[in-house]
Amino acid sequence: MESGGVLILRNEDLDPQRCRRQYAQAMLEDLRWLGIRWQEGPDGGGPCGPYAQSERREQYLAAWKKLRDAGCIYPCTCSRKDLAMAASAPNEADDEPVYPGNCRSRTDAAEFAAPAGVNWRFRVKDGEEIHFGDRHLGPQVFVAGRDFGDFVIWRRDDVPAYQLAVVVDDAAMRITEVVRGADLLMSTARQLLLYRALGDMPPEFYHCDLMLDQAGVRLAKRHDSLSIRHLRESGWSPQKALQSAMAP
Repeated sequence: MESGGVLILRNEDLDPQRCRRQYAQAMLEDLRWLGIRWQEGPDGGGPCGPYAQSERREQYLAAWKKLRDAGCIYPCTCSRKDLAMAASAPNEADDEPVYPGNCRSRTDAAEFAAPAGVNWRFRVKDGEEIHFGDRHLGPQVFVAGRDFGDFVIWRRDDVPAYQLAVVVDDAAMRITEVVRGADLLMSTARQLLLYRALGDMPPEFYHCDLMLDQAGVRLAKRHDSLSIRHLRESGWSPQKALQSAMAP
């Protein structure tokens, strides 16, 4: 690595409904085909891995307990129907509605020995401005309670939410720079609150522009014709695939 860093691979496979062993294997094959190699894995050797979030439950559970004991989170029993009927609408097409606060006054968090059975929401401070500098998009500011509300950090089906898992992992793995799509810009504001509550130093962020097709529609997993696997099977070389991905 030119900057003296270490490349790791982390499989964010927490959702049991969407994650399958064959998908993870295909990911590894595609990355190796592209010539991407990672230097670290869970046993300290390399190249090995990847890290799998499904095997890191104890780390997430420790963070949940810390947030519970500090009064930062509360149990929520609102259903999807309850949220759909709320007056607040999503601020962005891909973002969640601002939580109406139905369960916010609950004070029984300490009575829960485990998180399963209810959603757990992080209590934001209404009106607080979260500032950060993005290395691509420049200065950013989001207002808690307006741009986003109390957000889920642990799901009722006993699965840690993305927001909590990535914060815990990035801190534990000493990640210094996060590069991801601009659609996750508001998630960074939420995650900065979690870093602060857990006493961890956040990394720097670079939110890149999303890849679009010729019609200006965002590319997503449903566009299988543009997947790496499809390019491989169509006879593309790794060099051509990388050049195409980096083309303006």
